[in-house]
Amino acid sequence: MINKFLSLISFFLVSFFLGHSVFANEQFNFNISEINILEDGNKIVGLKRGEITTNDGLIINADNFVYDKIQNTLLANGNVIIIDNKNDYRISSEEINYDKNEEVIYTIGNTLGEINSRYSVSSKDLIFLKNEKILNSNFKTNITDNENQTFYSLKKFNFDLNSELLKGQDILVTLDYNQPFNDKLYFESAIFNLKDKSFIAKNIEVNLKKNIFDNLDNDPRLKGVSAVSANKITKIKKGVFTSCKKNDKCPPWVITAKEITHDKNKKQLIYDGAILKVYNIPVLYFPKFFHPDPTVKRQSGLLKPLLNNSTILGSSISLPYYHVISDNKDYTLRPTIFDSDVKMLQNEYRQENKNSSLIIDFGYTDGYKSSLSNKKNSISHLFANFEADLALKNFTTSDFFVSIKKISNDTYLKIFDGNIFKSDVTPTDYNSLESEAKLILNNDNFSFTTGFQSFENLTLASSDRYQFILPYYNFEKEILTSYEKGSINFSSNGSNELNDTNNLRTVVTNDINYNSLDYISNNGFKSEYNLYFKNLNTVAKNDSKYKSSPQMELMSLIELNSSLPLVNQSEKSTNYLTPKASIRFNPGDMKDYSSSDRSINVDGIFDANRLGLDDSFEEGKSLTLGIEYKKTNISDINKYFEAKIATVYRDKQKKQRRATRVPRFPSI
Repeated sequence: MINKFLSLISFFLVSFFLGHSVFANEQFNFNISEINILEDGNKIVGLKRGEITTNDGLIINADNFVYDKIQNTLLANGNVIIIDNKNDYRISSEEINYDKNEEVIYTIGNTLGEINSRYSVSSKDLIFLKNEKILNSNFKTNITDNENQTFYSLKKFNFDLNSELLKGQDILVTLDYNQPFNDKLYFESAIFNLKDKSFIAKNIEVNLKKNIFDNLDNDPRLKGVSAVSANKITKIKKGVFTSCKKNDKCPPWVITAKEITHDKNKKQLIYDGAILKVYNIPVLYFPKFFHPDPTVKRQSGLLKPLLNNSTILGSSISLPYYHVISDNKDYTLRPTIFDSDVKMLQNEYRQENKNSSLIIDFGYTDGYKSSLSNKKNSISHLFANFEADLALKNFTTSDFFVSIKKISNDTYLKIFDGNIFKSDVTPTDYNSLESEAKLILNNDNFSFTTGFQSFENLTLASSDRYQFILPYYNFEKEILTSYEKGSINFSSNGSNELNDTNNLRTVVTNDINYNSLDYISNNGFKSEYNLYFKNLNTVAKNDSKYKSSPQMELMSLIELNSSLPLVNQSEKSTNYLTPKASIRFNPGDMKDYSSSDRSINVDGIFDANRLGLDDSFEEGKSLTLGIEYKKTNISDINKYFEAKIATVYRDKQKKQRRATRVPRFPSI
């Protein structure tokens, strides 16, 4: 009974002190379930998690509290959360020290802050001047501007919440941090006005958006000793710009200037007193110079310099100029100067219309001095592509395509390889050139292609280097497609080929193929049969393969395929084992292909046309046997093991025909 009475007296005294003495003098209101009052009421200790509220609206939640009445300080630890609903900020830390007289909050350890529902702060040992609303720390701090998607990483900082001025040292700023490629800015020190996105900085480096040149190795960069930015205009003193690769393979080049202005409104880089340096050697000087910033895809102006080094031609530099003619037309001029006194001029014209596109690439040079002669001959190239959608009625596709590839010197492409601008029209094979004009027509159940082709082999003599196909055509049509009867397809191919000046060959091939449905028996065997009929028509002149008089041949092939797919599945993998058999019969004769470079791999050994022949079928009877095995990983379909083995048995063998030889080893 006495203990209960003493507890009531203690509770009354605690309530009196907390509700009158402490609250009246120090402006704290405690809401704690268990506390101790020490040192004659000068120290109050909160033993369990609770909440303290100030008369200006500050709310502090923590696991433990220690309030020093004489010093007027509050120490809180254990999941401390400070909330100011009036000024819209929230601070969380493991421990804080609140100096009520000075109105300063010290956080101890890792600290997180949310300010105005816009800024996120991650720091350590934060100092918050409550009345002035200033945050600062001498430790590394990350600040995120969620509204503008900008990330700031600072070695130490000072942030005025009223003016939204951010000061710091050793700063990294990431713009558009949610984008896959974004600009990055480095500062030795800077002052940022987050309201109007302006700044003043010392020793700035700007890494502009990557992949803008379709090459991740390129990293456009701006440097300067100081910078001022306002209204999307950044001025960099003693600036340096380059997009050279950050490795030894790139001949180092830079553009230096007294001042570089980055105008984001016009999307331009403007130079005052620009000097182009290669290997730190001044090459060109421009009193005034500008070019589009790297984020611009289409804007008239000078493009980045192109540098190259050749064992034949020596070092070279190119300064391209890009001109936008209209929304669908542009032109690029690329002059190139070599230290071997060779000059080259390349021009590219592009036009994109609603239903057509055109690219013309023309290059000219005054030649080069070879090791055998001191003479220089002017040489050139012409590459062009034209594509058009004719939009013809009754056709799902009606496309017309023209491609021209022409050079005046056989070794031109190899010698000037590094200096010829690569585009969609540039040849990939430097030993041959192909020009073509073709028409493509497609409908729901047929397709038709016709055109002209010319091939130039640059390694041969002039009289033997050309091959012309004048004209050619390919026609394919579905005659029957039925879920009950299978499918019947008809195809016709023809060409008129002229080789080596006087070798003429005309070939027309007609094919009718029947493919049955798959028949699956009760024991799991899957079978199908196919019928192939071919009509070959030829006439030739000075040709070793076909006769000079008109010839017509009829050929056929019967094929029966059977397989037994077996599947075994475990928790981690699936195993497929498929024995296969194919029986074929061709009553006719087959041409001799012993001199041709033909081979069969195990992947195509069950194909009807496993030799890749357009004008013949394999003769005689044959039995093809094989086994396919595959093991797949259930959790990862990209992980698998595969092996195949197959062989062919024929009713007769002819040594001169490589077509009868097939691999007898597994392919993995």
